[in-house]
Amino acid sequence: MFAWISENIATIMICAVLLAVVAAIIVSMVKNRKKGKASCGCGCADCPMAGACHSKK
Repeated sequence: MFAWISENIATIMICAVLLAVVAAIIVSMVKNRKKGKASCGCGCADCPMAGACHSKK
């Protein structure tokens, strides 16, 4: 088992870094969504789903 890990340590490290980046992106998107920020970065004036993703207060 340790021989396999030592042979594939570079692949394991790259996968761990990519997993951490994806997790950070998802956490950021969830936080922005809770703050009410749009995820697309553009205005909602022409968006057909504007009423579904942003509640009117």
